[in-house]
Amino acid sequence: MRLKALWIAAAALLGVSSVLGQAQDSSQPGEKQIAAVFDGLATDKTPGLAVLVKKNGRVVFERGYGVKELKTGSRIDSKTDFRLASVTKQFTAMAIMLLVHDKKLSYETTLGEVFREFPEYGRKITVRQLLNHTGGLPDYEDLMEAREKEKGPMWSPEKQIQDAEVLQLLEKATRAKFAPGTKWDYSNSGYVVLGLIVANVSGKTYGDFLHERIFAPLKMADTLVYQKGKNSVPNRAYGHSKEKDAFKETDQSSTSATLGDGGVYSSVEDLSKWDDALRKHTLLNEEEMKPALTPGKYGSSTLPGDAPASLHGVKVEYGFGWFLDPYKGHKRMWHYGDTTGFKTAIQRFTKDGLTVIVLCNRTDLDPGALAERIIDLYE
Repeated sequence: MRLKALWIAAAALLGVSSVLGQAQDSSQPGEKQIAAVFDGLATDKTPGLAVLVKKNGRVVFERGYGVKELKTGSRIDSKTDFRLASVTKQFTAMAIMLLVHDKKLSYETTLGEVFREFPEYGRKITVRQLLNHTGGLPDYEDLMEAREKEKGPMWSPEKQIQDAEVLQLLEKATRAKFAPGTKWDYSNSGYVVLGLIVANVSGKTYGDFLHERIFAPLKMADTLVYQKGKNSVPNRAYGHSKEKDAFKETDQSSTSATLGDGGVYSSVEDLSKWDDALRKHTLLNEEEMKPALTPGKYGSSTLPGDAPASLHGVKVEYGFGWFLDPYKGHKRMWHYGDTTGFKTAIQRFTKDGLTVIVLCNRTDLDPGALAERIIDLYE
């Protein structure tokens, strides 16, 4: 009798726990609430977006809206690959961190140690300063513009600038924007150079290193570093811009071939695996990840012109490939991407167990703002 009573009591307790668990789940936003954020944004005749929401490692919402390209009308889904633009920077940072793990590099290695011909103005810039945007390298797009004023048109969507040419422009420059470590200035130049450092130090191409050390181990089968003429993007979304009331394909620009600052294509399904790896410390242990999640120290800060409105006037906190400023008091690591035809965002709230990823193949949407509307549902 006593055993039976204990069994009944245990069953009752489990029942109460189950009800409490259901009550707790019911307090979270449902699929309809999340879906309502995206209602009407895209149709089966417009480019659109893919969305992923995870809570405590579990996918609670995963959906595609709109089409990959107007010509075919092929629908966007969770496997559709978008150009990540600057969301690429977290993968470049991870590649550098893996080389530090391998003891092939240190965060205090200088640019002059890797590239012996680099001019004096930048020889003392460290890998750490490149990672957290405090190096002061000139903007390579400004250097491109100056070169074309001098010599006429040189680059176009058909003849895109390559990483090696970016390095040549930087080596021909005569001065930095500021002394290393004295300011914060978002630097695509710095991340192109970091991609070149990955290749130089590892002895592999940037794309091969990321595939072998990040994408393949995490089974991110559809994620790759795209290089026109060398590989192809599976399930590819093409970029679009809205002109008046119509969309126009605007998939490539003269700077679309650079790698470390924005060359990765991926899907929300694969980025869910990336999120899992970050949560479980699959590639690097928690201690090794700390430098990436520690804001760099700097004086003043300058945001790029394409920065989301949510960043304007906000004190910038940046680690290695991640913005680190909190949202409504909640600790987060996040990034946005903005390039010809694409806008992207990933927001991770590690203490709250919440991740939201929004990838768009059109430039009239703000994926960061959409992600924050989802986050607000969990407040």
